[in-house]
Amino acid sequence: MTSTLHWGSMKPEKRSVAVVVRRDDGAFLVVRRPDDPADPLAGVWGFPAITLGPGENERAAVVRAGLVKLGVELAPGDRLGEAAADRGSYVLRLANYGAVIDAGAPSVPQPDASVTQYTECRFTHDPEVLAEAAARGSVCAQVFLAAARIFEI
Repeated sequence: MTSTLHWGSMKPEKRSVAVVVRRDDGAFLVVRRPDDPADPLAGVWGFPAITLGPGENERAAVVRAGLVKLGVELAPGDRLGEAAADRGSYVLRLANYGAVIDAGAPSVPQPDASVTQYTECRFTHDPEVLAEAAARGSVCAQVFLAAARIFEI
């Protein structure tokens, strides 16, 4: 976990990226989180996300997320937005990145048990699939839907 003190508080900051993987037809990849009773986002659809490792930059984390979460090689695109959320013991600062698949076909779960693995993945054109996650506090869903002017945060 990359940790810095968040300005204006004494809480550590955790930096993460979420990846909006798009196909040529405009569809984007969503993943379903596992049904973990301790996870406030259990079972909702969202974007693959990963916490930055020590010294890792956001674009490198996008590439790593593709490998360890989806089993694909991703080509990172533009930074699509960022938001922060107080998570109690830390402040989460998350940036959404666009990406396209360079090689492979996404499949979940992947074998790396050191990160959250997803139970399903699919491409969709419907941003509303993210509404429940956004309502339950998913920063990546909120950033995406705000940019799409679909969901008020």
